[in-house]
Amino acid sequence: DLLFLLLIICAFLYCLHLLKDGPLVKVGHLNTYVIGSYLEHRFGEKQIKTIAIVLRREQATFSCVMCCDGTTVRLPAECSIHDDHFNFEYGTATIMCTIKSTCLTPTHVAITASGVSGSLTSFQPIRNRDVPTTFPYEFTICISVMYDYKSVLNLVQSMEMFRLLGAQRVVIYKTNCDSHTQKVLDYYEKKGFVEIIPWTIKKHIKVSRGWNINKSPGQLQYYGQIPALNDCVYRYMYQSRYVALHDLDELILPLKLKSWTELLPELKIKYSSNVGFEFENNQFPFTAKAHADYEQDKWKNIQGVNILNYIDRVPNLPNTFNNYKIIVNPRLVLKATVHGLLESVNRSPTVRVNNSIARMYHFKNFTYPPNTKLVRDYHLWDYANYLIPAVSKVLQASGLIEA
Repeated sequence: DLLFLLLIICAFLYCLHLLKDGPLVKVGHLNTYVIGSYLEHRFGEKQIKTIAIVLRREQATFSCVMCCDGTTVRLPAECSIHDDHFNFEYGTATIMCTIKSTCLTPTHVAITASGVSGSLTSFQPIRNRDVPTTFPYEFTICISVMYDYKSVLNLVQSMEMFRLLGAQRVVIYKTNCDSHTQKVLDYYEKKGFVEIIPWTIKKHIKVSRGWNINKSPGQLQYYGQIPALNDCVYRYMYQSRYVALHDLDELILPLKLKSWTELLPELKIKYSSNVGFEFENNQFPFTAKAHADYEQDKWKNIQGVNILNYIDRVPNLPNTFNNYKIIVNPRLVLKATVHGLLESVNRSPTVRVNNSIARMYHFKNFTYPPNTKLVRDYHLWDYANYLIPAVSKVLQASGLIEA
């Protein structure tokens, strides 16, 4: 018994020695980077799914080495490279291994090249080991990438709008930002509203600044937003009833209701409870005329643009692709992408919400054709009397403006 106990302790210490709880762990000699590992409960056999970034041409084969019941167990793994790689060298992948009777309760896993011994770099904790009966959060927002970010005013306005809409958690995969942005992030982290996931991808891979490899060269699409989104969905699969997948400059607004808390029950009745919901993208250009009705003198020295000044949107052209974003029950998701889902549990991934019910407001700096007849849209102003004092409070608490 004593020898068995010593073996358990040694195996535990071995896993602990190699433990790493952060994303982007390199797999041995391969050009593969592991982000997070999660227990899959939704099918007959339990599986471990690991979200990763792989060099597509490498065509590597993998194994899962699991810490389990005081020992380590090696099992073969299957790798599925997601289709939405946009022809970049690297793409998102799901590495999956099925749990066998020799290891029913794994706690940590390391991904390694098949047939290679001694190549373990580090173990990661296996998340989602339990399926809760209740969720800590009703709505979580996954922000895929924060890269060279400095628009402090836009960050605070977005965060406070997210609150007004009913979000209780915002997850940001952050590469870097300026010092004022960091003060705001620190404020929201202390409040428990924001979780920051360090996104150190540029240390390993040359990321593109766009989705089109011909216009934005690099090895991986748009700062690695797709693997980040997939990791966020799995990370919050059993923490949040819904996840919203969109950017900091986008707001999904109900038209006749005030919040997502009111909106989602209506959408489930109208469409279905087993689908995700697409929201039409509507662009509000900062190059349009500014309206000063809600201009705030105290915000003028804060980096960023006051979105309340921009209430003119570009009309959408019929029969053209719309860059919609989604809110979805994460337990329906198998593979997420920038606009919607690649794969879902029920093969009926998302439905388009009628734009008279809700739509997405996208505030950005871009040039639109000079003959465009913009559409006046005052709906954001419905939130102004709540938004303005909330934003000022955060800026004051972050030490960026005087009380």
